[in-house]
Amino acid sequence: MISNKKIIVVLPAYNAEKTLERTCAEISRDVVDEVILVDDRSSDKTVELARTLGLTVVVHPKNLGYGGNQKTCYKEALARGADIVVMLHPDYQYPPKLVGPMASLIATGMFDVVLGSRILGGYALKGGMPFYKYVANRLLTALENVCTGQKLSEYHTGFRAYSREVLERVDLARNSDDFVFDNEILTQVFYFGYRIGEISAPCSYNQDCSSISFQRSVIYGLAVLRTTLRYVLAKAGLRFDPMFTSLKG
Repeated sequence: MISNKKIIVVLPAYNAEKTLERTCAEISRDVVDEVILVDDRSSDKTVELARTLGLTVVVHPKNLGYGGNQKTCYKEALARGADIVVMLHPDYQYPPKLVGPMASLIATGMFDVVLGSRILGGYALKGGMPFYKYVANRLLTALENVCTGQKLSEYHTGFRAYSREVLERVDLARNSDDFVFDNEILTQVFYFGYRIGEISAPCSYNQDCSSISFQRSVIYGLAVLRTTLRYVLAKAGLRFDPMFTSLKG
């Protein structure tokens, strides 16, 4: 715990057997109260390994997709009493040692959401991010900042920490089960005026790192643009969008 806040790390997993143990070894259990792995019907031994590592394991009966996996992650973490939930990919792309610092920024009341940015500090390309993904990331982020009025360095990181308040208020069920889920939840966070912080998180694109194809990247980019437009219209009061309905009064 930090400041008497229960901290739970959630690992949305799919075929993470090769990198899971290394990832878990660098999560500080002096800070983290529980680690939950949600398996999206892996075909390798991710589930068996997770159980031997002492993780709390939830297995989907069928593949629900990246966004669908996260929905289960947050539901399970909240049900177990989490005050702060840190979402970390188990493929060792992001540095697990930063779980504590990210959680601390929420526990001390500075922010409601903290993002681990691969862009801050100029570490993305050094860490092996493909050049076309880096360019697309920078262009989409610049456009999103203009449209939303934010000043984030990156919208597309998979390393995030959320307060319980945020996860209980935004309507995650209305979000996509695909990769654009990450972008949708950020627009919900913006809409309700929560405070967002960033921390530099050097990435490591190892050979076992999960990655989507160029075609899926294009589909994701178009979905991001659509999500941004939905936010702009809803924020301006030009269109009612149920995605921006609060679950709390």
